[in-house]
Amino acid sequence: MEIRYASSNKDAKNYDTQRLRDEYLIENLFMENEIKLVYSHIDRIIVGGIFPITEKIKLKGEKELGSNFFLERRELGIINIGGPGIIILDDEEFSLNNKDAIYVGLGIKEVFFKSLDIKNPAKFYLNSAPAHCKYPTALITLEKARKLKMGDISTSNKRIINQYIHPDVCKSCQLVMGMTVLEDGSVWNSMPTHTHDRRMEVYFYFDMNENTRIFHFMGEPNETRHIIMKNEEAVISPSWSIHSGAGTASYTFIWGMAGENQTFTDMDHIEMKDLR
Repeated sequence: MEIRYASSNKDAKNYDTQRLRDEYLIENLFMENEIKLVYSHIDRIIVGGIFPITEKIKLKGEKELGSNFFLERRELGIINIGGPGIIILDDEEFSLNNKDAIYVGLGIKEVFFKSLDIKNPAKFYLNSAPAHCKYPTALITLEKARKLKMGDISTSNKRIINQYIHPDVCKSCQLVMGMTVLEDGSVWNSMPTHTHDRRMEVYFYFDMNENTRIFHFMGEPNETRHIIMKNEEAVISPSWSIHSGAGTASYTFIWGMAGENQTFTDMDHIEMKDLR
């Protein structure tokens, strides 16, 4: 498990390109028959990728968690971005097709991941946050996700927000998670932009071709910076930072939040005139 420590807004504005990438960008999330986890000290979120092809992979407790098993004091959200797969929770199996999600509550002792087709393997993207009580496991298919139509083609940001782990869909302690799909011809996400000092957020960009790039904007509104990202990469956004992006072609992204509250509309909106 890789550890990322929290960074100050006063320091981040002085980072060069490589330092920005080292602090906030998460690369190489999907490695064959392996699990990759990144533990951020920003609200103690864990970001991960599991890519089972020929093997069944177990999610284990790590020394960094100080627990006997991974979900002893945590909750977990998973979205499958690959082929059909199976998640086994204490001997109970759940099938996840492409863009299906599952919420797993505190206390589940064993979590396994496997693919159903080695020629079209599953790719499980996960977010995990500390939890204070147990809520029931919930399988949320793409069809069951709460859908919000947002934006307009005239501003190049027409999109559908799919809310999976959200108070209106299933109960969780603090984790909120969903997926935004941009319509053809739209390139901007989260613009006009915002911050939310009560929560941090992680974006994971995918469904991109080899040469597509995302220009992900971060930093304080008056000290913006950008990170150029490719397919299947994630970026950590501290609560003091904006989080917005524009793509050179079509893309989809998963967002996950952890922090003080679960109120999706609790945002500090930034006026365009105040961006620098």
